[in-house]
Amino acid sequence: MDIEEVHILDPELLQLPGLSVKSNPLIAEELFSHWLSLPDTSRLVKSLIDDTKSSTPVSISKNCANLNIACGSALPSLFLNSGTPPLSPRASSGSPRFSRQKTSPFSLQSPLRSLREPKPQLIPQFYFQHGPPPAKELKEQCLSMVDHLFSDFIDGLRMNEFKTVTKEVCKLPSFLSSVLFRKIDVDSTGIVTRDAFIKYWVDGHMLAMDLASQIYNILRQPGCEYLRQADFKPVLDELLASHPGLEFLRNTPEFQERYAETVIYRIFYYINRSGTGCITLRELKRGNLVAAMQQVDEEDDINKVIRYFSYEHFYVIYCRFWELDGDHDFLIDKENLLKYGNHALTYRIVDRIFSQVPRKFTSKVEGKMSYEDFAYFILAEEDKSSEPSLEYWFKCIDLDGDGVISPNEMQFFYEEQLHRMECITQEPVLFEDILCQIFDMIKPEARKENCITLKDLKASKLSRNVFNILFNLNKFMAFETRDPFLIRQERENPTLTEWDRFAQREYVRLSMEEDEVSNGSADVWDEPLESPF
Repeated sequence: MDIEEVHILDPELLQLPGLSVKSNPLIAEELFSHWLSLPDTSRLVKSLIDDTKSSTPVSISKNCANLNIACGSALPSLFLNSGTPPLSPRASSGSPRFSRQKTSPFSLQSPLRSLREPKPQLIPQFYFQHGPPPAKELKEQCLSMVDHLFSDFIDGLRMNEFKTVTKEVCKLPSFLSSVLFRKIDVDSTGIVTRDAFIKYWVDGHMLAMDLASQIYNILRQPGCEYLRQADFKPVLDELLASHPGLEFLRNTPEFQERYAETVIYRIFYYINRSGTGCITLRELKRGNLVAAMQQVDEEDDINKVIRYFSYEHFYVIYCRFWELDGDHDFLIDKENLLKYGNHALTYRIVDRIFSQVPRKFTSKVEGKMSYEDFAYFILAEEDKSSEPSLEYWFKCIDLDGDGVISPNEMQFFYEEQLHRMECITQEPVLFEDILCQIFDMIKPEARKENCITLKDLKASKLSRNVFNILFNLNKFMAFETRDPFLIRQERENPTLTEWDRFAQREYVRLSMEEDEVSNGSADVWDEPLESPF
């Protein structure tokens, strides 16, 4: 035993009062030599060596117990002539000295330590750059279906024959078939072979992706990490050509194009929350577009799919634009927009819209709003409870762009409302009363600072009323009088949004006006204009 290891022996364990092991290292050597000469120790060492040679698992706890027995039986005989009687045995659990865990020098220095160490476990791979590989059962099932569908088409499938693969194998909406076909047929041969499909769908890790990721990768262009409006055009073309609910539009290609544009505008209005004009995979997953696509593929009546694809909703947006666009140059100016909703909007809010604060116009003509700009406007105006609408109007009211709406900014817009109420002999409501009412509805976090944040508006269910109070007189008066018709409508269809209810009412009105025009009554429009349809 080396002298450096003497400190491992605890004299308290030996119960040797008055004996300093540290000051006399030779005592420790004598103790160790005596322990090695004991018969029990010899048998123990021999047993350990034999077990090691035969690769037999060693019970360390048992060996340590044997060591303690050997030591305990040998130590008292060494000090019979020391002149000091031995101390009474102590219970380890009752002494604070033994509350610390003691480590045997043999357990630290034993060459058998490696036998006790657990073998390192391999952590399974959890990140895959191109997505996780498909499960074995899923892959086998896919390959079986592919073999069955391609069995009669050894040379491959043409585009009109590929829809079954899209629907049954890929589990995608059928109107994505042409886009998927072109994605696989990179050389534009007009044919997709079995091997080419497996290479793209199975080997390309598409099989194991979720539905949103699959659609995202099919639609996006190579090298792009986002979806543009043009990426949805082929999908809408296929939908218009194949969906039974849109069959009546096949003889009017100009309105097919307008329908496709309107659907795309609605998709980007709700899904592209960053407002960049580019939909990311995260935005696509957070939205409800994928669910709407699946519903369109299963529903023959396109108007039952109220999210994005409803023809009636398109009809309302387009006809409203047609009514305002007097010269039909497909552009409207401030004067045209002021007529919206029977002159419901104030001059000040229209000025803010045309200053392009809430959204930059896509129109190339100064002071003119395009059809796309109008689509964004009407969606924001008729559904002020949605997040895109709250952000749109918040930017309009926040005059200094500091991220909060102050009482001064609210008063700036309400002054015109107050003047309009006086002009129509309506009893005016003072701004001080309106301000208290607004704060009671919104309950802003920073009430003491007398300001409202966008977060406050999104957290309140009454936010729409704030904007109507500030710049839409007709809706403000309806709110003040608590129109029972609107209240009953909301209770009958609680799942519908404000936009859904508005589109429903407007389509009925426009349909009745269309019937009157067809019957020869030309006084429906402001001037004798031909119906857009």
